[in-house]
Amino acid sequence: MSKLSVELNRYFFEEQREETVTLKDILTLAGERIFGFLLLIISLPSALPIPAPGYSAPFGFLIFLLAMQLIFGVTTPWLPSKMMNGSMKIDTARKFVKMGLPWVQKIEAVTKPRLTYICSGVIGKLIIGLMIALMGISMMIIIPGTNTLPAIGVFVTAFGLQEDDGFIVLAGLVICFFAAAVTISIIMAVIWGGSSLIDIIKEFIKTNL
Repeated sequence: MSKLSVELNRYFFEEQREETVTLKDILTLAGERIFGFLLLIISLPSALPIPAPGYSAPFGFLIFLLAMQLIFGVTTPWLPSKMMNGSMKIDTARKFVKMGLPWVQKIEAVTKPRLTYICSGVIGKLIIGLMIALMGISMMIIIPGTNTLPAIGVFVTAFGLQEDDGFIVLAGLVICFFAAAVTISIIMAVIWGGSSLIDIIKEFIKTNL
């Protein structure tokens, strides 16, 4: 299988496409590592630093479903047919892919098969599944600040799974852990008042730089 960036560029920009594209259509690029690929594609729109209204919650639900299947050792992922066949305008999909390709290429430049037991071992999959499930829940919360960082964590972790690179998976899990702390602090700030972790970091940077 070619590099993901090459496959995405070919699929979205070199070949002729219909006016809409479905998740089922894109899965033709998946190859053998379908879990990593699915999580990559689903997390990409919310991981980009652009508004993605209406996408984070349903994509977060899909990410949660896939994470639970990882936890329980499912080998072939299942998603509701309604979601697999849900369509997106090809121009919208191309916009997301165009913005995401430079990031994909940067991660590809440093990935290689290593620490593979993290990606394939039972304990590794359990930890990965639990963290990704938490990120999916966070993405379903309709509160500003609880979507992008969790999606980035899922994206990086999924890239590690896709490339069988345990080091990149660990980097993604670190992002997920930080994202979970940020989400919890935001929820606490909304319910009980006070500053979230993001506010504290911003204030620290403002005061010390």
